[in-house]
Amino acid sequence: MGFTLAAPVLEGTLVRLEPLGHQHADDLAAVAEADRSSFAYTWVPTAAEVGDYIDTQLGQAVTGYLAPYAQIDRATGRAVGATSYFNPRLWPGQEGRLLAVEVGFTWLGASAQGTGINPEAKLLLFTHAFEAWQAARVDLKTDARNERSRAAIAATGARFEGVLRNWSRSWAPGEEGRLRNSALFSITAEEWPACKELLHVRVNRSLESPERRRSKA
Repeated sequence: MGFTLAAPVLEGTLVRLEPLGHQHADDLAAVAEADRSSFAYTWVPTAAEVGDYIDTQLGQAVTGYLAPYAQIDRATGRAVGATSYFNPRLWPGQEGRLLAVEVGFTWLGASAQGTGINPEAKLLLFTHAFEAWQAARVDLKTDARNERSRAAIAATGARFEGVLRNWSRSWAPGEEGRLRNSALFSITAEEWPACKELLHVRVNRSLESPERRRSKA
């Protein structure tokens, strides 16, 4: 039986990742418009574009290329961003065995940034890739100019492998039709236990933060 890229519900303490759908449109439209200052290099729809954005992601899902998620803040039950698995690569001659998969098309509304949602979402995605799918490698890429995104990826324990020149389309304003250089990071199966421990530490730190304790009081 061949491998099928899918988006099973992944449940954490801070975030729940559930398959993206039009039921998330209103929440995503609200958080996408609240503060767009951190989206300079990232594909984030405007409120008016959310419906088409979801249709595009679901169209890619049908092909087996992408498995899109909504990121749900468990404290509010509202969608605060999106992420996905995509570009699965299989072992040569073994169509049922996953070799590598990429995690990307990730964005969070400003109010969810720095809350621990991103590291826990990465922990959930990586755990499923390495421990359920038995992947040998997980890839992550970002615009090479996006220092904020590069720092966030490096903080997961992923290793920087280099810059792929003219790798994919640019999402930066005013650069329609141009290509970007992409910074490539990865985690291998051998590195995963150390990365997993690091991410658990970061999530636990967020759970124990004074801000979170006050919000639960």
